[in-house]
Amino acid sequence: MQNSPKNLYKKLLGLTGEKIAVKQLKKQGYKVILTNYVTPFGEADIVCKKGETLVFAEVKTRTSSRFGTPAEAVDYKKQKKYRDIATYYLKSKGESDVEVSFLVVEVMDGSVNIITDAF
Repeated sequence: MQNSPKNLYKKLLGLTGEKIAVKQLKKQGYKVILTNYVTPFGEADIVCKKGETLVFAEVKTRTSSRFGTPAEAVDYKKQKKYRDIATYYLKSKGESDVEVSFLVVEVMDGSVNIITDAF
């Protein structure tokens, strides 16, 4: 069932949302470093910088809010995963004294909402 039409649609929806998020982040002055950064702890959708702050962004794309807002899907487990990813990234780069921030980018119905300092 991994490549079912429903799963492929969700994957395409997510990729489309990530492209929209990258464009919007760049418009707002973020410098995108990596997309789909894979670690042993999971994948970060976008790693970017704004000023001296390293930013990890989770993109949530929805076609409706029937099951809640996109940001509501970023639960404690997802937040912990992103903290672990950030720690891994910093250790792999030999950086320790860097300010880190986490964003949630909601993409829904053609609009983008960037939630800074989301967690």
